[in-house]
Amino acid sequence: MIREFSAGGVVVRRFRGRPFLVAVRVKSGTVLALPKGHIDPGESAAEAAEREVREEAGITGELVEKLGDVRYWYQRGGERVLKVVSFFLFRYRSGSVRDYQREEVDGAEWVPLDEAPRQLAYRGERDMAAAALSRIAADQ
Repeated sequence: MIREFSAGGVVVRRFRGRPFLVAVRVKSGTVLALPKGHIDPGESAAEAAEREVREEAGITGELVEKLGDVRYWYQRGGERVLKVVSFFLFRYRSGSVRDYQREEVDGAEWVPLDEAPRQLAYRGERDMAAAALSRIAADQ
């Protein structure tokens, strides 16, 4: 069994009083997902999440807290891989989704936070959006 570790971010921003999160389009634009990627050597999971959000979505955020981990299995080269992705909540600081990384993703966009648990393609990421929604609601 192989284990892989990645990190991702849920960056929340308000437009006209309503919270939105940044998401990326992958797989020829057919899949809406959260920005995430591998943790580089010497980098913490939170630092990796912040970097991935900046690289993939063109957005800079301020760390609020860890939201949780998503675990899943997949096959690579005939071997089972356990993937663990740690997700962190960030408050929007700067940047534009127009500055997304075209080499890795097909686009970046703001999605209403209350709609994200239905719109994101992956169950674990929908759970992280729901956790962010609960956390934001608790602050109000």
